[in-house]
Amino acid sequence: MSASQPVPHLIVRRWRVGEEEALWRLKYQTIHSINRADYSAAQCAAWAPDDLDPALWRQRIAGMDPFVVELDGELAGFADLQADGYIDHFFCAATRQGCGVGRALMQHIHALAQSRSMTRLFSQVSLTARPFFEHVGFEVVCEQQLCVRGITLANFSMQKWLQPAGDAAEHQE
Repeated sequence: MSASQPVPHLIVRRWRVGEEEALWRLKYQTIHSINRADYSAAQCAAWAPDDLDPALWRQRIAGMDPFVVELDGELAGFADLQADGYIDHFFCAATRQGCGVGRALMQHIHALAQSRSMTRLFSQVSLTARPFFEHVGFEVVCEQQLCVRGITLANFSMQKWLQPAGDAAEHQE
């Protein structure tokens, strides 16, 4: 970034009731544009259909209890961390790729995991997201073929073992 460009303002916060539709649009647009590089149109349509039931999505979001990244006041990504260490959703807006949104989401996930004394993070990761997850220390457990709405999609089961907070401090000495 040059000195003449403003530094974007990025915050991570809990999602708010009423943002469900915006979160679906973000997920839909990311899948149909960014993930389209690795998946066919039919696969993207199965993964993020045009006819998703809004009530089911609202229920899913409430159960997932995600956090969001705002970049310059706009939703730029969202993710979650379940009680067992599972990351169910991890999406960065198609228009905000390369702006630090994924890094902010992953830092937040790690901070939450540490505060909850978790020892492992795991997720089902798309072909597109695999390099990012590997970059932040996740390893592939196995490649999978999933059937979604009658269409087969490939993804990866990935995990990352975490060092307990006390161990990390001891190893730095």
